[in-house]
Amino acid sequence: MRLELETDRFYLSRHYSEAVEAAGGVPIHISLIPRREYIVAAVADLDGILLPGSDSDVDPVRYGADPHPNLGSVYPVKDETDLLVLEEIEKRGLPLLAICFGMQVLNVARGGTLIQDIGTQLPLAIKHQQGVPRDRPSHTLELRGSSCLAKLAGKESAFVNSHHHQAIETVGRDLIAAAWTSDGLIEAVEDSRPDRFVIGVQWHPELGWKADALSQALFDRFIAACAKYLDEHATTANELQTAMRLV
Repeated sequence: MRLELETDRFYLSRHYSEAVEAAGGVPIHISLIPRREYIVAAVADLDGILLPGSDSDVDPVRYGADPHPNLGSVYPVKDETDLLVLEEIEKRGLPLLAICFGMQVLNVARGGTLIQDIGTQLPLAIKHQQGVPRDRPSHTLELRGSSCLAKLAGKESAFVNSHHHQAIETVGRDLIAAAWTSDGLIEAVEDSRPDRFVIGVQWHPELGWKADALSQALFDRFIAACAKYLDEHATTANELQTAMRLV
């Protein structure tokens, strides 16, 4: 979830849950409680994780950088909760779909770094904060030909929306860049390990899932990975129970 400081409440845009449910999943919210015991319990019965966007920025101290003058708000409770969730994802091999802030915190968790403010650090970059309407595609992407995203798109390009002022600088371990804008910024990453389903995207597919084919395909593929995880682990649990009975 996210944290709204003005009202001191956890919240999340409806679009994430609606997109997950429409693809066949059952959305469950994880509160921003950065205690390991809570996160372990919250994740224990889940078959996949969606890390959503946020109105905050990842604290640059977490990737060894000083704060840029245009760094946005930093919410430690958001960073700490997401990083604990990412630890559990890695331990359990859970499928992960990471969106915007979610992709950035994933990259930081894997040892990567971020560009803290595109506008000042990369003045020749295209516009990455399109404003409203938020679901309107505003720029194109080049997709890595061998990527899962290219397979979902059925081609090596895509047309997406854009709502971010930060971006990946150096890619973290076990991640590979899967999409770029014309200015060279990384717009997607995927896990390099063939046995893991991990996709991070910088745009917001949850805003376009009703009408955009790639957004629909991305959520469908994520839920399919969750179903596969459930099936494999249910099989393993049944085998263990059978083995215990035989003993």
